[in-house]
Amino acid sequence: MTPPTESPNPNSGPPETAASDAPSVGFFTKAFASGLFSGYSPVASGTVGSAVGLAVYFIPGFEQAYVILPLCVLVYILGVRTAEAMEKVYGQDPGEVTIDEVLGMWVSLLFLPKTIMVAIIAFFVFRILDIAKPYPARRFDNTPGGSGVMLDDVISGIYTNLLIQAAVALKII
Repeated sequence: MTPPTESPNPNSGPPETAASDAPSVGFFTKAFASGLFSGYSPVASGTVGSAVGLAVYFIPGFEQAYVILPLCVLVYILGVRTAEAMEKVYGQDPGEVTIDEVLGMWVSLLFLPKTIMVAIIAFFVFRILDIAKPYPARRFDNTPGGSGVMLDDVISGIYTNLLIQAAVALKII
């Protein structure tokens, strides 16, 4: 005699996906991609991420080209990779990813005098341009993947830098 077999319950849905099957992101990826967790701010995560970038910029010596330039390259490369990992969990260009704002803020301040006034003006100009997304930043903003996440902020940072460089040269600030 064979034991009775259980027939599947027709009212039960598809088998539940185990929590371990859901995409997830490791702690260090989250910490980096979110600009030290600034991306989890309940309001204005991009502005908070930019503020984190500004705070790091004020570490003594950080503005030196031999420090900031290699870090910009490294953060860009790692930012592309971690942003892609975060997109798998949170969707395209998630608000939780703010490493792009950190990098954009650093690009905004490259080769400028390290003064409070320059930094504050650059911060506000960068935020305006990051929100407005002037050409070609908007084009990259709509591009899926980590490079799209990062490049729109780099472009806004370049525009900010050029505007502030002109203002400094003209002695406006």
